[in-house]
Amino acid sequence: MLFKDRRFAGQVLAKELSAYANDPNVLVLGLPRGGVPVAFEVAKTLNAPLDVLVVRKLGVPDQEELAMGAIASGGVRIVNKYIISLEKIPDEVIARVALQEERELERRERLYRGNRPLTDLQGHTVILVDDGLATGATMWAAVVTVRKQQPAQIVIAVPVAAPETCQELETEVDEIVCISKPRPFQSVGLWYESFPQTTDEEVRDLLAKAAKNGEAIPLGM
Repeated sequence: MLFKDRRFAGQVLAKELSAYANDPNVLVLGLPRGGVPVAFEVAKTLNAPLDVLVVRKLGVPDQEELAMGAIASGGVRIVNKYIISLEKIPDEVIARVALQEERELERRERLYRGNRPLTDLQGHTVILVDDGLATGATMWAAVVTVRKQQPAQIVIAVPVAAPETCQELETEVDEIVCISKPRPFQSVGLWYESFPQTTDEEVRDLLAKAAKNGEAIPLGM
């Protein structure tokens, strides 16, 4: 399936999540930046609060699209031992990349959420939304972060994903909803007609719009 854009993908995805509509226990978390436009449509349709969970991929130097791990809010870090071994990446390189990404993660946390901490997720059904999954590294980090807060359920929802990634993640959560699992996969952007980079301003605008409509947790700014 080829999606027109992230907004359309979110609308399609929301239909598959209709069982969670109007449930006061449901929270939607978008993974910035590209996952937020998708999550906005999901939260609007489900009539659920929207928040962000900041995650950052640890890209292999000179191969930024290849993830050797990921970090997320709350000090979570995961690494892909297979990639690290395959690419023979030394510890000092991993540490350097992680430090750079931690700075960017902190910048985005301040920009998107101000001084407001991550929403209390304990006992809630948390729907994690991104625009797609390739290696799934950032989603893995998001799941680890959310699980620390002891939610009632964790649901992953994406428009498109690599089949192998879905298979690996489905054992880690209560449900995974994926509209399309093409093979060969290649990249997330290949399955969108329009796939521009989502900007910080777009993320902030969508969060503010959702808050105004009563579908989001207000920004603490």
